[in-house]
Amino acid sequence: MKRLLSLTALAAFLLPIGAQAQDAQSIERGKQASMVCAACHMPDGRGSVVPNVEARPRITGLDPVYFVKQLQDYKSGARDNASMKPIATMLSDEQMQDVANYFASLPVVHDVAQPASEEMMKLGERLVKLGEWDRFIPACVSCHGAEARGAGANFPNLNGQPAEYTEQQLIAWQKGTRKNDLLGLMKPIAERLNENEIKALAAWFAAQPAQK
Repeated sequence: MKRLLSLTALAAFLLPIGAQAQDAQSIERGKQASMVCAACHMPDGRGSVVPNVEARPRITGLDPVYFVKQLQDYKSGARDNASMKPIATMLSDEQMQDVANYFASLPVVHDVAQPASEEMMKLGERLVKLGEWDRFIPACVSCHGAEARGAGANFPNLNGQPAEYTEQQLIAWQKGTRKNDLLGLMKPIAERLNENEIKALAAWFAAQPAQK
């Protein structure tokens, strides 16, 4: 009995070590596979913007499950993007997980946002924290968690994203050209936002610290 208890205790001790080793191996593999991501999202994952062409998001500070789902959706066509489709198609499921684990292990950084007017910032903050319930627009934090820093696998961290990227995505939800979210929640919300509100939200999120 004592021997059995000793073996059980040893197994309980070794399991976390084994998991940590596997995580470290996955992160290292992800680092190698992520080289293809660096050209657009930068080596540190901060994202980049090519004016009038494309805004590439910050990809650190995201839940790995959410990260993998987006890659799978690009691969399947559930989420459409001409730049991401060929990249996602070349990745195996294991590579997707490795890349997600690698970027999740990095510090969350982003470029300094261009300043917006005080009026725009106040509007963005109100929509994020309070919403406009009389127009059936819930507060962003009601799904995306405290300070909109993400909630589980379906609601990503929105802070520190390039304003251009957030604006493009809200317009895509609005038009129905993006529709890979949980239960189709984003389309009706985006449809109720006007152009000024979309710009205010994008500016507010871009100005926030991109913390996990």
